[in-house]
Amino acid sequence: MKLIIAEKPDQGAKLASPFKHKKQQGFIEIFPNPFFPEGALVTWAVGHVCELVPPEAYDPGLKRWSISSLPIIPEKFKHRVAPSKAKQFQVIKSLLLRPDVKEIVHAGDAGREGEYIVRIAVQLSGVKKPMKRLWISSLTPKAVEQGFMNLKSEEATRPLYYEALSRSCADWLVGMNGSRVYSLLFQRRGIREVFSTGRVQSPTLALIVAREKEIRNFKPEPFWELKAKFVTKDARYDGTWFKGEQSRFTTKEEAELVRQFCKGKEARVVDLVKERKEFQPPQFFNLSSLQAAANQIYKYSPQKTLNALQQLYLDGFISYPRSDSAYVTPEEAKQFPDILARLSRLDSFKSYFPLPVQSIANHKRFVNAAKVSDHYAIIPTEVIPQPSRLKDDERNLYELIVKRLIAAHYDKAIIDYSRLTTLVGGQETFLTKGRQIVQEGWRTVLYEHDSGEESELEVLPPLVEGDTGAVEELMVKEGKTQAPKRYTEGQLITLMKTAGKHLEDSELEKVLERTEGLGTEATRAGIISVLKERNYIEVKKNLVYATNKGMMLVEALGDSILASAEMTAKWEQRLHDIGQGKASPQSFMEQVRKLSQKIVQDALENARTWTFTAQQLEEGKPLKHTEADSEGLGPCPKCQKPVVDKKSLFGCSAYPQCNFSFSKKVLGKTISETQIKRFLKTGKTASLKGFKKGDRMFEAALVWNKEQQKVSFELK
Repeated sequence: MKLIIAEKPDQGAKLASPFKHKKQQGFIEIFPNPFFPEGALVTWAVGHVCELVPPEAYDPGLKRWSISSLPIIPEKFKHRVAPSKAKQFQVIKSLLLRPDVKEIVHAGDAGREGEYIVRIAVQLSGVKKPMKRLWISSLTPKAVEQGFMNLKSEEATRPLYYEALSRSCADWLVGMNGSRVYSLLFQRRGIREVFSTGRVQSPTLALIVAREKEIRNFKPEPFWELKAKFVTKDARYDGTWFKGEQSRFTTKEEAELVRQFCKGKEARVVDLVKERKEFQPPQFFNLSSLQAAANQIYKYSPQKTLNALQQLYLDGFISYPRSDSAYVTPEEAKQFPDILARLSRLDSFKSYFPLPVQSIANHKRFVNAAKVSDHYAIIPTEVIPQPSRLKDDERNLYELIVKRLIAAHYDKAIIDYSRLTTLVGGQETFLTKGRQIVQEGWRTVLYEHDSGEESELEVLPPLVEGDTGAVEELMVKEGKTQAPKRYTEGQLITLMKTAGKHLEDSELEKVLERTEGLGTEATRAGIISVLKERNYIEVKKNLVYATNKGMMLVEALGDSILASAEMTAKWEQRLHDIGQGKASPQSFMEQVRKLSQKIVQDALENARTWTFTAQQLEEGKPLKHTEADSEGLGPCPKCQKPVVDKKSLFGCSAYPQCNFSFSKKVLGKTISETQIKRFLKTGKTASLKGFKKGDRMFEAALVWNKEQQKVSFELK
């Protein structure tokens, strides 16, 4: 008898649904049938039923956080059953131990995490029995039956387990050591919060903070534009002044001078350029592009989109959602006619049929087996829901996926773009842009209503070079340069996918085909959620803001490898290579161990120049960590490292290696920052009045005693 282990209860129920079965406590019994002559048992994990053990499981002394214990690097990583999931693990183990169970069918999600979740549970049970792998990209009855007919050997997908295990252990090492060292160093400065770090979350946060700084440091500058209305014998049209690359004036006076010159002058069309552009239908969705689209259109967070997609997948309506591919194989393309015929009966999509293009089976933009790795693109299955019965978010996402498939069966869109130049008074030039849609093509399906700057472009009047007319009206319009825009959550997903590269739309498709990036399709939404939960970012009206806590951590990280998007992306590629069987997990983990040591060393080194205070965090004051700040108040008389303001005292930034400190109040006399700077520069303060010892008041300068290595009084 076979024991089928799924990743989740709903998934287990779907795998049993094509067969006659009976539900039991924690598992399902499938009765004998042609697929399973002896019957079968289906059970499931509950997500990550097992987890890496905490540091204290290796050494009880590690339960207490201390810098001296860092870095924490276990010789061999261990797992345990998650306490909250122990009951289901016992069900899995008891079924594995049954004598009549001769073979295990690994039926976790067909991806890295699914591979990891089930294999670790089997390993912890101590049971060693032959294993096969169920690998399917949808949960329809047809896909389930075909999957059981074509089980893979477990060796075929074992590299994905090594990838997921390496990823999990690397995240443990980087997160554990980074979080402890930075939290402890912040505590020394009176900031008693946990500052968690992570292999992916920290460079992602660094990208957000970089944009936050750009916005905060941006200084808007005024500009003026000159707009004109022209009239000819046959038409009226608008234009904007330009000269070469310049289309704005830096002063109102300049704009007014040109306006005065142009008043009442003749206007002549001197140049008219038309360019025809053809646009192919957009590719199918992978998870990142679907999360970005859902955020742009519906303002859904990436996590909300992923949750809704997961439900559509479990219901059998769409293919596997955590896909990183925008292509399908010829096998899937063969099923499109049947799927589309079923979709054509739904009121939501009737108007798009019949389709202009009957088959895309040979269209390499959509069908390319070489560009499908673990999973093909997200597409609707042959199981068609009644959209009105879906939840709003599920219905909206389902329609997006269906419309991409329909649009792929439409012709290209063709648009003519025009640029018209008008010369006024033989001297000043004005530009007019326009467009004319020659063929709507796939835009009929996806863009019924244009938005943005392009939608404002109208069809130009029928003008030709040499046409003349007059200036009818002139207007000087004032504006201000705009700060960079904040990222939306959807844009943040794309930014993570491209490892921080800022892309124009024209570049996007090619770059997104690459696998490097921050995180994976399955983890990016979770990373953003973690940044929210840990109060590093806030999302207001779909715009991402870095909090003061987030900015403080990134300032503290400085040039640490923890903040490097490029390095993390390279590691992500290395993990991908492990999953493909092209790289050694042992070699990768050795690098991670070295990185963990460097993270701790970098933190101790960076902390010497920190000037953060608890007050900055509590009051949300802007952080100041400039070149001048890194010099502190002056050099320490003991070690020459910067002396900084530590709220209750002035102290050396190299503490604990150097213990120099200077109290802000000496014998009742408050010592100002000006005097400490003078002390550090010259070796003594000015002569100060107001020191009090017992009943006696006296005046003295504070001096540095080199022989005794301490501060002394020099009496007046």
